[in-house]
Amino acid sequence: MIKNGKGGGNTRTGLVFEGKVDLATFLGQQPHYAVMRDKVIYDGELVARVFKKHAFYNVFLKELGIDWKQYISKPLLPDDSIYVLANNVLHIIECKHQQVAGSVDEKLQTCDFKKKEYKKLMSPANIDVEYIYLLDEWFRNEKYKDVLDYIQSVGCDYYFEYIPLARLGLPVPPELVTD
Repeated sequence: MIKNGKGGGNTRTGLVFEGKVDLATFLGQQPHYAVMRDKVIYDGELVARVFKKHAFYNVFLKELGIDWKQYISKPLLPDDSIYVLANNVLHIIECKHQQVAGSVDEKLQTCDFKKKEYKKLMSPANIDVEYIYLLDEWFRNEKYKDVLDYIQSVGCDYYFEYIPLARLGLPVPPELVTD
């Protein structure tokens, strides 16, 4: 069921799922990285910006001069987002944790719509958008196979328990690389 080696593997070089994931905190704990407010610094160089929920609108879109109401009818609040300067990509990261069957199951099916909404928002700034789910082990169950296949078929992505730094276009500290 798991294609392209997603999930498992080397979790030292990625964002590890810990219930409530905070990307800025995780990055700030990695060698060579520092996070100051929303700025992600690697070896003294600005490499990315991170925003959670309302900060995406109140800081990032405001700085870009984008009035969200001109592009979408309702704001979407990302669990986490990271704008990586080197590849000019905004990664929307939605963290899904589940312990019993429930509404999260159906939320996974909304990624295509949400990615398109974020693309509309970022179009004035000519910033590309990628939409990624960070899932816990619950979603490895065979009953999610069709939904996981759908996520990839519409150009979105998912990972179990971690997202590799390289997948986001971020530098991987050499001391974290293992063979």
